[in-house]
Amino acid sequence: MNKRFFALLSVLVIASLALAACGGAGGGGTATLKIVSSLPLTGSSLTQTQTIVNAMTLRLEQAGGTACGGKYNVVYESWDDASAALGKWDPAVETENANKAAADKSIVAYLGTFNSGAAKLSIPILNAAGPLTMISPANTNPGLTKADKDEPGVTDSYYPTGVRSYSRVVAADDIQGKVAANFVKSLGATTVYILDDQELYGKGIADVFEATANEIGLTVLGHEGIDPKAADYKALMTKISTSNNGAAPDAIYVGMVVDNNASQLLKDKVAIMGDNETVKYVGPDGIQTQAFIDGAGADVAEGVYASVAGVPFEELPESGKKFKTDYEAKFGPLTEPYSVYGYETMSVALKAIEDVCAAGGDPTDRAAVNSAVFAIKNFDGALGTWSFDANGDTSLTDMTFYQVQGGAYTSVGTFK
Repeated sequence: MNKRFFALLSVLVIASLALAACGGAGGGGTATLKIVSSLPLTGSSLTQTQTIVNAMTLRLEQAGGTACGGKYNVVYESWDDASAALGKWDPAVETENANKAAADKSIVAYLGTFNSGAAKLSIPILNAAGPLTMISPANTNPGLTKADKDEPGVTDSYYPTGVRSYSRVVAADDIQGKVAANFVKSLGATTVYILDDQELYGKGIADVFEATANEIGLTVLGHEGIDPKAADYKALMTKISTSNNGAAPDAIYVGMVVDNNASQLLKDKVAIMGDNETVKYVGPDGIQTQAFIDGAGADVAEGVYASVAGVPFEELPESGKKFKTDYEAKFGPLTEPYSVYGYETMSVALKAIEDVCAAGGDPTDRAAVNSAVFAIKNFDGALGTWSFDANGDTSLTDMTFYQVQGGAYTSVGTFK
């Protein structure tokens, strides 16, 4: 054999043995498990989503970046599903992310999405890939897990394998919308006008609000979708200002996310109808972010109400309060409520991996990890003690309302 060829062959053999010893993961004979998140990191939602990413990073660091007694390294990658062109989540980008995750066999959990419309696109792709488990810290549209009354059977169509692979640690809009309608009535309102941004999340929660309003005796004066790209909404607000027999309604309910021109909508409402005590202005968690207040201006936003699933930071269990303390020690002051849901989502993924190992299974097996997620019961997490049901929904159903006071959201009550 040619000596030069033999020397080259020897080097290649030694290199291959070294890589095998490292498991392709960079040391210690440990293999690598990858967890990714897909959230909008471009646009107004960043004030919320960056805290979610930070919280996920914190939780993995607290676990030492390993699982199963150090047998596996666990790495986390944060992916953006928004584009500069749209300034918010982009269907093309989210679809690309889901396909990329499906193709990378080292990925065992997909944390996201933030927007329910994005989840609708990703769930079938990830379901067909193993399935690859998907855990959301923020999606709230009921139809992602439950039958949609407007599209019978739509939920099953999201799961081509017939196995559920999508779960969420936040309560759905069939709860949030109902609580919101009752809250508006508790404010003394008898008439309400409903607006939505025509997206899956915004229209979905507005529809639930409307149905509940009709059930409890609130008079719905109108319900329409807005153009999120409109320059202003003064004509719309002028129309609404006389919708109550020539007068303004007692309240306006908006189903939307901050990215869809939410601040401009509020500015035009106040310009036409006055402050938010005269005509109450109420929305869901999609506008419960500092970016909404900053975009409208503190004076304009004063008095706005918005709901968020769960309880405020000060009412979380000790584990939740510790999360906030640890977060602020690393990242600074925390006001965005969805941060703790990001932390809990990563905790769920890590627990599922550990449970697979404890049962003698293989955590590189996506189906095994997914089954472990759905088996979670009485989980003692930062949000409290809770379980997943067969649909992947959480057993926690509390809702907290916040009001803008002095330029920031302040909790004003938690409701069942």
